[in-house]
Amino acid sequence: MDAADAVKRVARPSVAVAAAVALLLASPFAREQSAWLQLAPLFRTPAGFEGQLGSFRSPLIFADGSPLRSATDWPRRRAEILAEWHGLMGAWPPLLDKVPMEVLSETRRETYLQRRVRLQVAPGQRIEGWLLAPADATLRKAAVLVPFYEPETSVGLGERPNRDFARLLTRAGFVTLSIGTPAGDARSPDLGSVTSQPLSYYAYVAANASTALAALPYVDPLRIGVVGHSYGGKWALFAGAFWDRFAAVATSDPGIVFDETRPNVNYWEPWYLGFDPKVRRQVGGLPTADNPRTGAYKVMRERGMDLHDLHALIAPRPFFVSGGAEDPLERWVALNHAVAVNRFLGFRDRVGMSSRPTHDPTPESNAQIVAFFEHFLDGSTVQ
Repeated sequence: MDAADAVKRVARPSVAVAAAVALLLASPFAREQSAWLQLAPLFRTPAGFEGQLGSFRSPLIFADGSPLRSATDWPRRRAEILAEWHGLMGAWPPLLDKVPMEVLSETRRETYLQRRVRLQVAPGQRIEGWLLAPADATLRKAAVLVPFYEPETSVGLGERPNRDFARLLTRAGFVTLSIGTPAGDARSPDLGSVTSQPLSYYAYVAANASTALAALPYVDPLRIGVVGHSYGGKWALFAGAFWDRFAAVATSDPGIVFDETRPNVNYWEPWYLGFDPKVRRQVGGLPTADNPRTGAYKVMRERGMDLHDLHALIAPRPFFVSGGAEDPLERWVALNHAVAVNRFLGFRDRVGMSSRPTHDPTPESNAQIVAFFEHFLDGSTVQ
């Protein structure tokens, strides 16, 4: 063996060493650290928006105007915010104690199992969805609920690209459950016996769906997140705010504040927060004198309420906004209030936001969402 061969043998790691390195890089800890390197810049308020709080009323002030003195005051303030929102949107019926899932079919796809399932999401109401699980799902894994108009898009069976959050997350090792609008019509959802505003009902559905996920023997019930895009993003935001058992919340360009300059940030519509059985506004369109606000949305705006209250309700759980056309960087003015609540509670790096010019997700924005859950939910795997 000449000198050149000797150098090559020393420089080239053995098969055993290469396998050990690959195993290390595939470990949950390594993935978590790698994910944070990608995310860290997105969890800093951008220059120009630091310290800006806008005209939003601080969540750290009680309804009577008195300030919170310490972190021990937060549960009482959080309950106060919840009570006001539920009071306007309508109270939930009792949550379901058990939500068994009926498996209708099962196929092997890529590196995971794809199951068509049926589950109860409200009293007397069942829906179908897709449950994806890594083929090696024996240890308890983190899981993510993915709501959208219909469940097919979220698992990559639809025609719209880059909305397959469930498929991407399951390929990264998560269990996912994809669900769609009850009765399948987003503009006329079937609320069953529930009388709340539709977005509140969606949050209720999501809470029950998370109970179904938590009951699976290969899911860690303490590591269940929620994510959605656009309509599904609104759903995920309200679900994460009102159901504190979601351990991490991500939302893709839903409009994270009330903004009547943008038609797609349409919380005023009757299928979101504007439902009023006595007053029917024209379907679609910005609020005007001829097509005024209705329902809970009208009262919220009259009281000066905004969605930054919901961001605060998520604290101190991790919250990530995958921002696009409807959620530009200026939304940091609202998010700064969530940052302030987290700091008040003793937490940092819990609120993040990315930015892209389009409403549609991109491969890069999707990779950021996966990294978010890898960092905050998949840091360890438990028996």
